[in-house]
Amino acid sequence: MSFTDKARNKAEELTGAAKERIGDATDNERMRAEGASEQSEARARQAGAHVKYARRDVKDAFNK
Repeated sequence: MSFTDKARNKAEELTGAAKERIGDATDNERMRAEGASEQSEARARQAGAHVKYARRDVKDAFNK
């Protein structure tokens, strides 16, 4: 995962958190749900990248 991908995911996660808070403050269920969804998507992409790198590390360990 490149630096730009990490930054983009973190920005989307923070945007989602902000939307969720605004939704809570204004009692807007739609905005709250959008924010939670954006956070989840960003975290899932980050987790997927971590799994990819862990798999690569395990493969490299067996090839030594």
